[in-house]
Amino acid sequence: MGSVEIEATNGHTSAPHRNTEKSEREKKIEDWLPITSKRNGKWWYSAFHNVTAMVGAGVLGLPYAMSELGWGPGVAILVLSWIITLYTLWQMVEMHEMVPGKRFDRYHELGQYAFGEKLGLYIVVPQQLVVEIGVNIVYMVTGGTSLQKFHDTVCSDCKKIKLTFFIMIFASVHFVLSHLPDFNSITGVSLAAAVMSLSYSTIAWAASVDKGVQENVQYGYKAQSTAGTVFNFFNALGTVAFAYAGHNVVLEIQATIPSTPEKPSKVPMWRGVVVAYIIVAVCYFPVALIGYWMFGNEVDSDILLSLEKPAWLIAMANLFVVIHVIGSYQIYAMPVFDMIETVMVKKLNFEPSTILRFVVRNVYVAFTMFIAITFPFFDGLLGFFGGFAFAPTTYFLPCIMWLVIHKPRRFSLSWFANWICIFLGLCLMILSPIGGLRTIIIKAKTYEFYS
Repeated sequence: MGSVEIEATNGHTSAPHRNTEKSEREKKIEDWLPITSKRNGKWWYSAFHNVTAMVGAGVLGLPYAMSELGWGPGVAILVLSWIITLYTLWQMVEMHEMVPGKRFDRYHELGQYAFGEKLGLYIVVPQQLVVEIGVNIVYMVTGGTSLQKFHDTVCSDCKKIKLTFFIMIFASVHFVLSHLPDFNSITGVSLAAAVMSLSYSTIAWAASVDKGVQENVQYGYKAQSTAGTVFNFFNALGTVAFAYAGHNVVLEIQATIPSTPEKPSKVPMWRGVVVAYIIVAVCYFPVALIGYWMFGNEVDSDILLSLEKPAWLIAMANLFVVIHVIGSYQIYAMPVFDMIETVMVKKLNFEPSTILRFVVRNVYVAFTMFIAITFPFFDGLLGFFGGFAFAPTTYFLPCIMWLVIHKPRRFSLSWFANWICIFLGLCLMILSPIGGLRTIIIKAKTYEFYS
């Protein structure tokens, strides 16, 4: 996709002329595509974008995941995930420019370099698309649910409105915002989203502390049967994987940062990532641990639903979630726009134009809205997508690429670290979709479409 040759339409043109035409057209396309159009990003752009991409609505599901994992395994899995994903993120930042004079601006370009032109595309693109489109669908549901909660909290006597309509209201914002051309143009949205994520995470744990430990709080597993407990455990693994999903857009974010041999882009990028990961820890650990400590296994799949009072604070937190998810949706949609637009102009020979962009992006937003309205089972979706696609792209694909490209010495520390990550990531990928799928099936039994 990234390196598709485009033949001149006139077969009789001389080769040098054809090459200059090709390179001029390719340069024009590169300048138009959202990922490569501007390279003037700063390290703090990387920090905002990474926080917005990382601290998604997944953080609100962490206390519930803890209730399905239990204290010991829960804490261990949270901490391990934080360490492993920081390590794999470092690998991706390093690999962005490991070939002198070339930048891997997109995840699939790195995949093509590691596994070969065709195989790289087949391995990376489907997984990346499942993650990005999956996140966008889940965020449509989250945005709609949080808007509904805001409406019901602020106006408890009002007529109840269907979730479907709230998802449509949330989508209407994206019909406008998705026409911002590239990553740097959404920096403001991203900054607002990053601030909001810190705000609602703080509200979630502070309000839990304020509420105090509930009477007769239980920390045992809630499921009656062993099978139920095991499946819930698997589903919780997927929820944790979903909470660490920023890797799918990290190379695309790094592509917006300028780079020279003296000042490679990995230096500012890594600085941004470290800042982002500290913020991630500040958001995740208090919410997960305090939320579970206060409510035990009675905690809701979204911690804000367990907190009813003070009403104004919970309403505010839900509004913050909506603003944050607006930014996150855009961060994950941008690489998808880039892929679709690349195919349209390089494969199907459309001219790069505003009209093409307008149509492509509106159709995409409408598609994610439709799927979200049809299947709004939030927690099951998290577990299913979390395991199915997040585990590979976050936990072990970067490690496999590192082993293929860097070839660390056998039995060295780097070699062991990568194989351990691959093993853990594979376990996560196999187990968590099973739990997620079971949750979806159980919910689907009592679910009425478009209710």
